[in-house]
Amino acid sequence: MAARPSWRGIIKLALVSIPVEIYPATKAGKSIAFHQVHEPSGQRVRYEKVVPGIGPVDRDDILKGYEVDKGEYVLLDPEEIEKVKLESRKTLDLTQFVDLHDIDPIYYDKPYFVVPADDLAEEAFVVLRDALKKTRKVGIGQLAMRGQEYVVSLKPCGRGMVLETLRYADEVNKAASYFRDIGDSKPEPDLLEMAEALIAKKTGDFDASEFQNRYIDALRGLIDEKIKKKGKRVIQDRSSDAVPKGSNVVDLMAALKKSIESGDGARKSAAKKAPAKKAEPAAKKRA
Repeated sequence: MAARPSWRGIIKLALVSIPVEIYPATKAGKSIAFHQVHEPSGQRVRYEKVVPGIGPVDRDDILKGYEVDKGEYVLLDPEEIEKVKLESRKTLDLTQFVDLHDIDPIYYDKPYFVVPADDLAEEAFVVLRDALKKTRKVGIGQLAMRGQEYVVSLKPCGRGMVLETLRYADEVNKAASYFRDIGDSKPEPDLLEMAEALIAKKTGDFDASEFQNRYIDALRGLIDEKIKKKGKRVIQDRSSDAVPKGSNVVDLMAALKKSIESGDGARKSAAKKAPAKKAEPAAKKRA
């Protein structure tokens, strides 16, 4: 496998040890990178590491410091941090198993593919994978990676497994504080029935390839237009940016009926038959 694993270690289930490697399951999508530029000179802005009263300093002279008092630090060098003892450094001990729906999706952070480290590990790997699949359970444990310790989940995925880092409890805001002002009123049955019918009409299999990053496409178009206009300022129409206000029940019923009756209510399936056509840069459209 050409890619470099993010972590090599052992998945431990009681007395069973399974050598594995994990690899990132996601990658950066298309994006546009910007630099900070000094407008009068057109030169890129650079940053230096400086110490007040001393000036620029060598990167090798910089250590991590924890402030114990105002202006007083405990300094830690990389070797000291690296040697911090963590049992999860090379071992993922599956200490708990839960139902998949027991983990709120808000706790999931980043996914990784898990594969057996060698042919000898494959038998035990397959046994664990199929046992999780048959019991519909998710394994929970902790492992150390990139200088931090993570709570992780482990579940089957095709021929392999997927490990996902989970957020700790103190990293997740309590929903109640945001939702407390929403009333306890129940929707009118006929409105609820219409909404359910619209959902049923638009229901289908999820296909990530059907969706395009329209913001990046539009930004690329703006850049192309500025190149064409030799850097002159371009302000596009923003009349559609206004946030629509809520409507009354009569308007809601009419909107639901119209959505169900019109073609807009049906789920688009054209992308399944042919790849989505990329948005044409604005510069070309205006040419």
